[in-house]
Amino acid sequence: MVVRISSPQFEQGGHMPNKYGKLLENKSPPLKFQDVPPSSKSLVLAVDDPDSKKVSGKIWDHWIVWNIDPTVSKFPEDSVVDGQEGINDFKERGWGGPNPPDEAHEYRFILYAVDVELDIPKDSKKKDVYTAIEGHVIEKSELRAYFSPVS
Repeated sequence: MVVRISSPQFEQGGHMPNKYGKLLENKSPPLKFQDVPPSSKSLVLAVDDPDSKKVSGKIWDHWIVWNIDPTVSKFPEDSVVDGQEGINDFKERGWGGPNPPDEAHEYRFILYAVDVELDIPKDSKKKDVYTAIEGHVIEKSELRAYFSPVS
């Protein structure tokens, strides 16, 4: 089995409910983690918007969480059970919900099983976390979902 990430609120390739958007309730969606390799020392969760590149010139980072205990099997809605939340591209700690300015964007929820616990500053961003896990990723899984602009 390969590590898996899913959500009870939307399917792979489906649409995220509006309440998770930045301009509405801005809650993080509930997530489930399954089949984590026994050799994992921690998990890393990244959420980004690759479609933002065409409007902002970069992939927009919405959430980064590291040092999640590998025995954690879920994050309830609007809650982080374990781990350290870093700084997103809204310059805030924690979840920064989707807010596409032009059209529906695809969002990636990427779960990494890694063989280390990270010793990095608490104000780290996704790029810092990715540098720290280089060469330490055992497995990864992606959940992709769309979010449309809220009018």
